[in-house]
Amino acid sequence: MASKNTTDKDAASVRQRLIDSADRLFYQEGFRAVGIDRVLAEAGAAKASLYAHFGSKDELVAACIERRTLDAKAQILAYVEAVEPEQRPMRLFDFLVDWVNQDTFRGCPVQHLVAEFPEAGHPARQQANLQRQWLQGQLELWCGAAALSDAKQTARALAVLFDGALAAAEQDGPERASDARWAAAQLLDAHR
Repeated sequence: MASKNTTDKDAASVRQRLIDSADRLFYQEGFRAVGIDRVLAEAGAAKASLYAHFGSKDELVAACIERRTLDAKAQILAYVEAVEPEQRPMRLFDFLVDWVNQDTFRGCPVQHLVAEFPEAGHPARQQANLQRQWLQGQLELWCGAAALSDAKQTARALAVLFDGALAAAEQDGPERASDARWAAAQLLDAHR
């Protein structure tokens, strides 16, 4: 008979495999384009496992976006911590340039989610909204530290530049992130 500890580890492993497989497939091909059967096959899991851990595909999508957004926060914070807070708005755009130049870049998963699931009540939209609020809050904090003439408005404009650069880089190529970085520098200089 398997011990409870072994059973818990097996369940956590299945849950992790489901998230890993779904996340990879959703990011590469789209949330709606990938069916549950494909995720289950990639994860080597039974349909009952999906429903035991998530209840539905929508909850699995939410778990994937939650993991993506937590990873993104950690990556951004690690990237900007090397500079003083007042320099962090520009450092965020350096992060953006590096991100879109990665071979694995296929756009922003949060933007993809919002495009594919316009329903405000979708469980993954809450994660997307939390990520947006967090990024806006960080930009406001950093712009405030830079003593800009209108830190809150500048932070909102930088968020728009960041989002636009992500969408444009996916369609036009990574040079759009460099364009956004240039525009961010102009904006910040104008408000110092």
